[in-house]
Amino acid sequence: MAIRYHTEHVSFPPIRKRATSAWIKSVATSFQRKAGEINYLFCDDEKILEVNRQYLKHDYYTDIITFDYSDGDTIAGDLVISLDTVASNAQKYHVDFIVELHRVIIHGILHLCGIEDKGAGQREVMERNENRALALLFGEKGERQSITEQKKEQ
Repeated sequence: MAIRYHTEHVSFPPIRKRATSAWIKSVATSFQRKAGEINYLFCDDEKILEVNRQYLKHDYYTDIITFDYSDGDTIAGDLVISLDTVASNAQKYHVDFIVELHRVIIHGILHLCGIEDKGAGQREVMERNENRALALLFGEKGERQSITEQKKEQ
């Protein structure tokens, strides 16, 4: 099974596909899941709004939409990510774009693993799991420290 990355109306984001895919598989394994067919579509705000309207009947921008096709312990899905919204959120929360992008990438995987974020207390559980996953990729300060700052410390 494969993890694939696609773009529509945007340039490919600055991620390392092999390392990101290995990270995704590692996070899935930590939830006793296997990665199946997973497709990421990186797009702009207009495309994600179109998808949100067409499939979810929501009339607003968002950073990610996850379509879950998981079966048993194998996670699978299509994940649509707006790089425009990721960039806006990175600015809003004062984090590097690349860190925020990876937060969103893994957010969708956590949904496929069964973690929800809409009910009481669920958002905190999601954030804890996002931070744990980011620490695997970027180190202990993953969500707060930029890659540039990490390189300076080495």
